[in-house]
Amino acid sequence: MAAVATCGSVAGSTGSAVATASKSNVTSFQRRGPRASGTNDSGPRLVSIAGTRPSVRNGQLLVSTGLPALDQLLGGGLAVGTVLLIEEDKYNIYSPLLFKYFLAEGIVNGHTLLVASTKEDPANILQELPAPLLDDKCKKEFDEDVYNHKTPESNIKMKIAWRYQLLPKMEQIGPVSSSRFGHYYDASKRMPQELIEASNWHGFFLPEKISSTLKVEPCSLTPGYTKLLQFIQNIIYEEGFDGSNPQKKQRNILRIGIQNLGSPLWGDDICCAENGGNSHSLTKFLYVLRGLLRTSLSACIITMPTHLIQNKAIIARVTNLSDIVVGLESFIGSEKETNPLYKDYHGLIHIRQIPRLNNLICDESDVKDLAFKLKRKLFTIEICWPPHYSWIHPANYLLRALILLFPLPRTMQIKITTIMSYPSNWYIF
Repeated sequence: MAAVATCGSVAGSTGSAVATASKSNVTSFQRRGPRASGTNDSGPRLVSIAGTRPSVRNGQLLVSTGLPALDQLLGGGLAVGTVLLIEEDKYNIYSPLLFKYFLAEGIVNGHTLLVASTKEDPANILQELPAPLLDDKCKKEFDEDVYNHKTPESNIKMKIAWRYQLLPKMEQIGPVSSSRFGHYYDASKRMPQELIEASNWHGFFLPEKISSTLKVEPCSLTPGYTKLLQFIQNIIYEEGFDGSNPQKKQRNILRIGIQNLGSPLWGDDICCAENGGNSHSLTKFLYVLRGLLRTSLSACIITMPTHLIQNKAIIARVTNLSDIVVGLESFIGSEKETNPLYKDYHGLIHIRQIPRLNNLICDESDVKDLAFKLKRKLFTIEICWPPHYSWIHPANYLLRALILLFPLPRTMQIKITTIMSYPSNWYIF
C-alpha cells in the first residue's frame, strides 16, 4: 500500500505540473535560473578571482607569470597549485627579473604575496618591483622600446572622427585594470609606493627566523626548509587559501616566491659536494611544498642555481618534482656573446618542462631556439633566427633576385622555394 501511495503521489505531482504548464502555455522543461544563496550546488563551479582565467585546454584556473610572452609559451599561464622552477643564469642577472615580474603581477591584481629569501630582505625586494604600464601608455612604450624610432607615417594624425580631437583626454589614475590577464611592466621604473603599501604580503627572511642555538635532528630537513614550510602552511591555513575555512572576504590567490632555493645560504650542501649529507633535503621540501600547493589556491615560483649543483641525479629529481621548468642561459662570459648570430640577444630561454596535471609524465615544448633580450624598458622573448633557416636572410634575397634575372626550369624553382619556405611551427612572441 505504501508503494501504491507513493506512486499515486508522484503521479499526482506530475499531473499538477503538467496542468500548471498547460495553464501558462509553456513547456515544463525550463531553463534553470540563478541559484539562491542557500541552495546546495549540485556540481563544482569555477572560482571567479581577479587576475585569473580558465585554461582553454582543461579548464584549470590560470594566473599570469607577469610576462605575457612566457604565459603564451606555457599554454596560457601558470596553473593554480603548481610550481614554476626558474633555473638561474650563471651570474644571476635575469632570473631575479622574472621573479619580480611574478610578484608585481600579484600586486596589480590584488593577490596575496609570500616572499622568501636568504640574501635580501623581502621588503627591499618589493621596493625594486617594476612599474606597470598604464593602458594609454602601454602600446606607446612597447612600440618605442621595440622599434626605438618613429616612422614618418606614425606622426600623421588620424583624420577619421576629427571632431573628437577637441575633447579632453581621459587619463587612468592607476595601473592596468585587474580584469585584464597579464600586464606589461617598465623595468626602468619602480612600482608606486602606494600600491605596495595597499598590498597584502608576508615576508620570510631566513636570518631572522633561524637562531644559532637551534638543534637539528638527524635525517630531517634543514632548519631553513623546515621553518619555511611551517611559515607557508600557517599562511595557507590562517587566511583560508586551503578552502577549509571559508574566507570572509572575496576569494584570492596566494603567490609564493622563493629565491635562490638550494643555495648554501639555505643550509643546503648540494652545491658544495656531489654527495652531501643533506642531499635529500631539497627533494623532501619540494615534495611537501607541492602537496600544500595542490590543496590550496596558490601558485609558486622558485629560482634555483642548478648550474652549481654537482650531482645530476639531484637535478633530475628536482625537475620531476616541479611542474614547469624554465632555464635561462646568459651569453655573458661565453663564446655566444661574440657570435654574430646572437648579437641582438642577451641569452637563451629553455622551456624544459610543461605541466600535464594529474599525470605521471609532463609535456615538452615544441618551440625551440628561444632567445631573450632586455631592452631599456621591456624583457622580450623571440625566436632566434638561424641564417640557414630564416627566409628574411640576405642570402635568400640574393637567390630570389637571381631566379628573377636568370629564369630556371619550373621544377627547380619549386624545389628552391620549398627550401626557403617559412616554417609553420615558428612563432614570435
